[in-house]
Amino acid sequence: QVQLVESGGGLVQAGGSLRLSCTASRNIFNAMGWYRQAPGKQRELVGSIVGGGLTNYGDRGDAVKGRFTISRNKAMNTVHLQMNSLKPDDTAVYYCAGRVGSAWTFGQGTQVTVSS
Repeated sequence: QVQLVESGGGLVQAGGSLRLSCTASRNIFNAMGWYRQAPGKQRELVGSIVGGGLTNYGDRGDAVKGRFTISRNKAMNTVHLQMNSLKPDDTAVYYCAGRVGSAWTFGQGTQVTVSS
């Protein structure tokens, strides 16, 4: 069974930056990414990246476009999420995720809180 371990969450003021990192215990994924879930809302895809480097910034890509950047290592067992110009609306639990076929596996999540 593969484990995903996130790090880098925390409290930041609006306009600040955070970098989330995630490492998988096994190199099995054909894509990795980040989801987030704000209080009272459904979990949503922030963005994902595949082995060739192609990125997808989710259904609400405009919400993070130009502010968030996903990157990964060549082995596709580590993924990062660089978040700049953070807004209070970005406050959520951020989950690292890895995909095998069409099935996503999630980490336990890391809290990101953006104060106004």
